[in-house]
Amino acid sequence: MSWLLVFLGGGIGAAARHGVNLTAARAFGMSFPWGTIIVNVAGSLLMGLIVAWLAFRAHAGWSQHARLFLATGILGGFTTFSAFSLDVALLWERGDHGLAAAYVAGSVLLSIAALFFGMWLVRALS
Repeated sequence: MSWLLVFLGGGIGAAARHGVNLTAARAFGMSFPWGTIIVNVAGSLLMGLIVAWLAFRAHAGWSQHARLFLATGILGGFTTFSAFSLDVALLWERGDHGLAAAYVAGSVLLSIAALFFGMWLVRALS
C-alpha cells in the first residue's frame, strides 16, 4: 500500500510541477527559471504545513499514510527541494547549526558540480 500511495502522489506532484512550469513560462517568459523557484518555494511552504499538521493535528491512525501520499508522493514529485528544506530545518531545530550549514553548502555545491561533471562526461564521450 505504501508504494501505491507514493506512486500515485508522485504522478500528481509531477503533473502539478509541469503545470506550474508552463504557467510561469507563459506569464513571465523564459529569461529566468521562475517555474523552478515557484515550485521550490511553494513546495517548501507546503512541506512545512503538511509536517506540522501531521505532527500536531492529524490522528495517529492515518498520519503515516498521509505523509507518504502528501510529503513523499505529491511533494516528492512536485519538488525534492521541499525534502531538502525539511532536512535543513530538522538539523537546525535540533541545534546542529554547523551541520545544517554544511548540508546546505555541500548539497548545493556538490549537486551543481555533479551536473557539470555529467555534462562534461557526455561531451567527452561523444
